[in-house]
Amino acid sequence: MQTRTSPSRPGGGRPAARSRLAAAALVTAALLVAACSPGGSAGPSPAASTRTDAAAAPVLAPLPRATPAALAPYYTQRLTWRDCGVPGFQCATMKAPLDYDRPGAGDVRLAVTRKAATGSGKPLGSLLVNPGGPGGSAVGYLQQYAGVGYPAEVRARYDMVAMDPRGVARSEPVECLDDGLMDTYTGTDVTPDDQAEQDAAVAADKKFAQACGAHSARLLRHVSTVEVARDMDILRAALGDPKLNYVGASYGTFLGATYAGLFPGRVGRMVLDGALDPSLDSRTVNLEQAEGFETAFQAFTADCLRRADCPLGGRGTTPGQAAGHLEAFFHRLDGHPVPTGGDRELGEALATTGVIAAMYDEGAWGRLRAALAAAMKGDGAALLALSDSYYERDANGHYSNLMMANNAVNCLDLPPAFTGPRQLRQAQPAFEKASPVFGEALAWTSLNCAYWPVRATGEPHRITAQGAAPIVVVGTTRDPATPYRWAQSLARQLSSGHLLTYAGDGHTAYLRGSTCVDSTIDTYLLHGTPPPAGKRCS
Repeated sequence: MQTRTSPSRPGGGRPAARSRLAAAALVTAALLVAACSPGGSAGPSPAASTRTDAAAAPVLAPLPRATPAALAPYYTQRLTWRDCGVPGFQCATMKAPLDYDRPGAGDVRLAVTRKAATGSGKPLGSLLVNPGGPGGSAVGYLQQYAGVGYPAEVRARYDMVAMDPRGVARSEPVECLDDGLMDTYTGTDVTPDDQAEQDAAVAADKKFAQACGAHSARLLRHVSTVEVARDMDILRAALGDPKLNYVGASYGTFLGATYAGLFPGRVGRMVLDGALDPSLDSRTVNLEQAEGFETAFQAFTADCLRRADCPLGGRGTTPGQAAGHLEAFFHRLDGHPVPTGGDRELGEALATTGVIAAMYDEGAWGRLRAALAAAMKGDGAALLALSDSYYERDANGHYSNLMMANNAVNCLDLPPAFTGPRQLRQAQPAFEKASPVFGEALAWTSLNCAYWPVRATGEPHRITAQGAAPIVVVGTTRDPATPYRWAQSLARQLSSGHLLTYAGDGHTAYLRGSTCVDSTIDTYLLHGTPPPAGKRCS
């Protein structure tokens, strides 16, 4: 299991929206519930002792304004648009250098899609969208949701555009394990009880990493967020836009902020929803996500215990007792998986992923109650389906490359959270304190980058984007995948950051039911007016 905005297996990496399509709740939008609300903690955060001062992190330096001569052919390319087979959308392929330090060393071919502005008013140019991940397909997100689900006023004025980042989906996808081996990997026990189980967990991460290195050697060193941000600037030029207008969710906020840091003078209207804090190291990211998932689970439990169909208890059951019931259920599955009606059983790892999947969106809580009730009676099919939706495993047993790309990007962007099991064991108590229900599993899935075949090229850093136009940063007070304090930090780092706060549950806020949030962002996208200082919605 790895959490998105960072998946490989839930937990471990930058979140993300491990982004699912925002409209499809569980299938593709990375939606989480209840992270660290300011003032809501009774004591110091378990992550507090590991947090580094953001001011001590280096600042991402902007690139020179002039386009290097070696990159001119990429910046002057013309996109050839063709029918996509999806009504209303066109597709094209864009070239970018594999290695920006050696533009002559080969190209990557990137999938782009667009839907032309539908209105007769003054056009505002292109609006690039990214749903997060890393590893989420932006092309799929636009064609299945944003291109038809964004407000009509926005779609009327903007050409809606998306590009699958290098290594993702239609853009030369990173490839690692086949579907059968992926089934084995996602089912690996990540709460090892003895040395043999610990060795098996380590072996699974090593096998995954080795397979990625064997099947994607050419690309694996060149899927960093910085490189994707540079690809976005080539796309901006190819579209004929002087400025980049952008809406990014979850990991897409890190991508957008990185673009702003590299090209501050080319920022148009930019919304970063469910923000990441680029100044954090990988271990702190994972630990603070563990806190977020725990807060989400507590919110779910409080809601569940008020309902007649709650499988974790009834009237008089305390939240702590309900959590204990779930932990006991996980423990039973560790030794005795339940059938699912197919050729796979539901064990502890897949059940944990299924529960975490539902934490992304409070709209899935009813489905989770029913799935848990059925699994506790011996039918694991519904909870397995939640886990499969998290991993983007379809009914035919095929996985998208989401998890492969997610690891590839995360392991290149930051040094690993842990170098091995000994270091992890030392930190495990902090994870278990942060999340008694999920902490151990999330700690072990944070080991995923320890054996990566490519050394990380990134490091924690601040992004100031000096000289950029106003940038709207959106934070949800109880967002676990991207805790609210991350949005606060990013808005402070950005020289032109404007924080919009949504007091609520779930991962990301735009188009999730708050008229206040939606109207504030729409006003900014259509008129360029950012929210006033201290703007708060519910």
